[in-house]
Amino acid sequence: MKKVLITGGAGFIAHHIIAHIIKNTDWEIVTIDRLDISGNLNRLNEILNQFSDKDKKRLKIVFHDLKAEINSQIESAIGIPDIILHLAAASHVDRSISFPMEFVQDNVVGTVNLLDFARRQKKLEKFVYFSTDEIFGNAPEGVSYSEYDRYNSTNPYSASKASAEEFCVAYENTYKLPIYITHTMNVFGERQHPEKFIPMTIQRVRDQQKVLIHANEEKTQAGSRHYIHAQDVADGLMFILNLNNYVHRGDFGNAKCPKFNLVGPEEIDNLTLAQIIAKVQKKELIYELIDNHTSRPGHDLRYSLSPKLLKSLGWEPKIKLSKRIEEVVEWSLKNKRWLS
Repeated sequence: MKKVLITGGAGFIAHHIIAHIIKNTDWEIVTIDRLDISGNLNRLNEILNQFSDKDKKRLKIVFHDLKAEINSQIESAIGIPDIILHLAAASHVDRSISFPMEFVQDNVVGTVNLLDFARRQKKLEKFVYFSTDEIFGNAPEGVSYSEYDRYNSTNPYSASKASAEEFCVAYENTYKLPIYITHTMNVFGERQHPEKFIPMTIQRVRDQQKVLIHANEEKTQAGSRHYIHAQDVADGLMFILNLNNYVHRGDFGNAKCPKFNLVGPEEIDNLTLAQIIAKVQKKELIYELIDNHTSRPGHDLRYSLSPKLLKSLGWEPKIKLSKRIEEVVEWSLKNKRWLS
C-alpha cells in the first residue's frame, strides 16, 4: 500500500484529489495544512462522509505551516511517503500585488522546505509540483503555451510560482529527485471559494445582481480561459502518476524534468461562461464589461496552454465543459452554504 503526502489538503483542488484517491486506490493519505483563508476542513468532512469508516481512516491530517522547516516531530507524524503532491500555495493575485513578500515566503520558501524534506526520503517515487498557467503571462490570440515555453510573470503571485517551479527543476538536476510539474489553469468545481469567478457569478445571477466581466481596454472583448473541473484535474493527475518511466525527450536546453499541462477541454470567454450560468438558472444575465488592465493591474486578458502533450499520451477531459458547468451550478444552488 502506498502512502501519499498532499500539501494544502483542505484547499479547493486538493480536497477533490483526496476524494479521487480514496475512491480509486487503497493508498494511505497524509495531508498537511495550516488552515488559512484557502483551507476549510468542512471540505474534507463533506467528501469523507461519502466513504466507509474504513476508508475515512486512510486520511490523516497534520497541521503545519510550510514557511517553517519540516522538523523531526512533523516528519514523524507524516511518516515515509511514496508520493508527494505539493498543492499548498498562496494564490490571491490582488494580495500578491500589495504584499509580494508574503508570496515569496509561502510559495518559494514553503516549496524549498518541502523539497528538503523530500530529499531525505529514501523510497520517494514521485514529487509533483502544481504550478500555474500564469507563469507564462498573457497569451496573444492564436498562442497556446507548451510545457517548456519561457516564463513571463506579470504579477508577484506568478513570479513566486515560477521561482518555486525552478527550485523543483534545480532539485531534480542537483539531487536527482523524481520531480514532475503540472500547469493548471482556472480550476472550478464544488466547494470553491465564493470569491472565484464561477461561484461568484452563480450567486450574482441567482440574486439578480450585476456581474462584472473583465475585458480589453475598449470593453469589446471579454477575457478568456480554458476552465477545467477539479475532478478532471484529479483524473489527469492519476494518469500522470501512472506513467511508468516517462522521460521528457525535448530539446529545450536538455531539460529533463517532466512537465505537463492539465488543460480544460475548450477555451471560453467569461461573458459566454456567465451566459451559460444564467441559462442554467433560467435567469437574465445582468453584466458590465470593465477594463481589465485599469481595474486589475497584473491580471492578464487571456491565458492559454497547449493540451497536446497529455493528449498524445492518451489523456484529455472526458466530459464537455458545458456539462461540467451545468453540474456545478445545480450543485451550488442546492448547497448554498458554499456561496456567499
